[in-house]
Amino acid sequence: MAKVVLIAHETSVEVPFHDVDIMRIAWHGHYVKYLEIARTELIRRINYDINEMEADGYGWPIVDLKLRYVRPARYGSKLTILAELMEWECRLVIRYTIRDANTGEKLTKASTTQVPVDINTGEMAFGSPVGLRDRLVAAGCQLD
Repeated sequence: MAKVVLIAHETSVEVPFHDVDIMRIAWHGHYVKYLEIARTELIRRINYDINEMEADGYGWPIVDLKLRYVRPARYGSKLTILAELMEWECRLVIRYTIRDANTGEKLTKASTTQVPVDINTGEMAFGSPVGLRDRLVAAGCQLD
């Protein structure tokens, strides 16, 4: 059964000189930064950025990160990063696709998993905060 995308957001990044190695290829660790840029913009679309998370009393650490490098990104390349929220109950699972903005060629596939952790106790919650659900509904997401 195919998973349903709850909400998606596309952003663009240009590979800067300070992100590349001597071969002008983006160093593999910088892809995580590109994912973070896309993830932040996706979460802002539902008005649930760090301030709202803290107001709800939760932090959302990343507990799993998967990356599949298909082709290299190079210095000066314009990248399109699609971030798609796939799961929200008990955890946030976001799927990413990085493409060359000019050719449409897929460069990277990735996913991140985040869990809600009570800021005061450090305990993982066994369900997503009501505030997250409310914001998803307000953004037009079909949750049921």
